[in-house]
Amino acid sequence: MVRSDNQSRGSRRTPETLAPIESSGQTRSDVPPIIEAVLVEPIAPESETRNRPVQPNIVPALPPCPNCGTPRDRNSRFCVACSAPFETTAEEAAVVRSQPLPEHHFRCENCGSEVNTSQDQVSYRCPFCDSNYVVELPKKSANDHQPEFIIGFAVTSEKAAELFYQWMKQNSWFRPGDLSARAIMDKQRGVYLPFWQFSMGAESRWRAQIGEYWYRTETYTVKNAKGETETRTRQVRETEWFPLLGEHHDYYYGYLVPAARSLTDAEARDIQPYRLTTLTRYRPHFLAGWMCEDDTIPRETAQQLCEQEFIRREKNAVANFLPGDEHSDLRVETRLTKHDSDLVLLPVHILTYRYKDKLYRFIVNGQTGKLIGQKPISAPRIAAAIGVVLLILLFIVLLVIFLNR
Repeated sequence: MVRSDNQSRGSRRTPETLAPIESSGQTRSDVPPIIEAVLVEPIAPESETRNRPVQPNIVPALPPCPNCGTPRDRNSRFCVACSAPFETTAEEAAVVRSQPLPEHHFRCENCGSEVNTSQDQVSYRCPFCDSNYVVELPKKSANDHQPEFIIGFAVTSEKAAELFYQWMKQNSWFRPGDLSARAIMDKQRGVYLPFWQFSMGAESRWRAQIGEYWYRTETYTVKNAKGETETRTRQVRETEWFPLLGEHHDYYYGYLVPAARSLTDAEARDIQPYRLTTLTRYRPHFLAGWMCEDDTIPRETAQQLCEQEFIRREKNAVANFLPGDEHSDLRVETRLTKHDSDLVLLPVHILTYRYKDKLYRFIVNGQTGKLIGQKPISAPRIAAAIGVVLLILLFIVLLVIFLNR
């Protein structure tokens, strides 16, 4: 706060300060106004300032895990202690929708896959079918569905290439001689695949016939080696059946359904598992340098597949829950509740190549390093190997016949 001397002389200036000015022959009205700064609050001594606690920048804490009470990581999808899933709040969903989108959006005219990328290239090839028939589409709108969670790449491109090379060298004698692993390694791409991740509660009512074993002693007669009759006893198992009904509740989570058709169902299943407890909130920087496939399978379609799987799991859980030694005529009526779903991105390294007009794919799990794939074999070499084995067997047979003469 700044004010003039006329406003503050009475409270801030002393007579000793004004005396020299009056002795110079100047009157009070001739003295030019003096500007001084007035502190609103006094400065505390240095010792007090040093000991004063610093007020932290407090961020509102998220509620702990409702299952075990462990503090929640703001960007985690699952509890780090018990793996229970967290619900996505409206604020978190709004943050995801506000993230910038990749610059380029392509669709393969051969297999129909749609891929997003931030990389500028002269030409693009489809990472799933090795086709160059790709067209660039308009940039995606921010209103389109965006992924909520992601697992980043833990396996580097160099490590994936090494795994491919080692895999190709296995049983290399049966591989065609004109197929060079080094020549096709430049087709390898790191891609984020979209999956729908579902969690649901199951409430079931069941009825079944429960069987419990009991044993009775039975007497019977046999003839021994001398032809004499002997009386013996044995334990015979009987089953007593009775009806039983009840209820069963459980919660299922972490089931993944592909959100695109680029991979076959077998490939999408075999490349798993992923450690879903490491899912973190989606951020655009995860996509830097990688491709990202767009989701083309609606949530509703994927949910129907998931519900079938959860109902199957629930029936198995009820069967394992039943008392007794065995059961029969089990009937389970299940109602799925607490539907929760997320669009998640999971990392893979994929190498697609063609040999003699046939498509082959090699896929590496970008988190665990698990690999699956197909590789061509040489029919002439397989035939030659079979011929060599038959010749060896024929030689052994002739040798045995010759020795037995």
